[in-house]
Amino acid sequence: MTDSTDPVGPHGAPATPAAGRGLSRFSINQMTVRQLTLPELTEACARLGVPGVGLWREPVQMYGVDAAAKLVRDAGLAVTTLCRGGFLTAAEPAARGRALDDNRAAVDEAAALGTDTLVLVSGGLPPGSRDLPGARERIAEGVGVLAPYARERGVRLAIEPLHPMFAADRCAVSTLGQALDIAERFPAGEVGVVVDTYHVWWDDRAPADVARAGAGGRIHSFQLADWVTPLPAGVLNGRGQLGDGVIDLRAWRERVDGAGYSGPVEVELFNEGLWERDGLEVLAETAMRYVRHVL
Repeated sequence: MTDSTDPVGPHGAPATPAAGRGLSRFSINQMTVRQLTLPELTEACARLGVPGVGLWREPVQMYGVDAAAKLVRDAGLAVTTLCRGGFLTAAEPAARGRALDDNRAAVDEAAALGTDTLVLVSGGLPPGSRDLPGARERIAEGVGVLAPYARERGVRLAIEPLHPMFAADRCAVSTLGQALDIAERFPAGEVGVVVDTYHVWWDDRAPADVARAGAGGRIHSFQLADWVTPLPAGVLNGRGQLGDGVIDLRAWRERVDGAGYSGPVEVELFNEGLWERDGLEVLAETAMRYVRHVL
């Protein structure tokens, strides 16, 4: 459902924002409009004046990494991030080796796509484990192995803390502070963090951690989603459209800007309701919501 104040065009579709109107830093994550093919997405972004896209490995691999890189480049778009690497918590040697190999492949894909930022979703507890500190230490060890490989290819690793409800199965790193504790073991040009409003808005320590990350030059990506309730079954696809929830998105943008970040602002929404709608309409609506609720 669109905001009742959204301007609308013919047949009730959101009006197209003027090219470049407030969108100079705006990036649309591919998952927000996953119903669009990569050619549809790049064409729509070029037409609407959206300068950046955040890509996901699986659809890029299906299209072909080199072909995707050419498609995006020919459309004049920047790839702001590639999602995702990570899942580095396995303790068993063979599984750990496979995870590291997959992350090296992700780094290579990021370099081929022309992005300098690979987002890491670090991984949850291994089956049968209750050892969160041990899982975090294995994440740090994995990052230490991957960081030099990524540096040689011009790619930075961006550790994304996820909301604590995902600690068991997706990400043992739950706060910006925990992410920074790992990242600060390595040079800032190699390893930083993702500030994602959906995952950190609740944490009263997060503003200080944003300042800490900015002072160290470690904000490698800034992502937006709103928090709406009730959460859906499974919770993963509960990320709300900008302005539909309780997060003060403009305050977060000002906070991150105030910490010295001037890079892309990427909207990443996992939302079944949005995926059921026309993708071009969702893209245009999201751009307008960004202008209204974030700028």
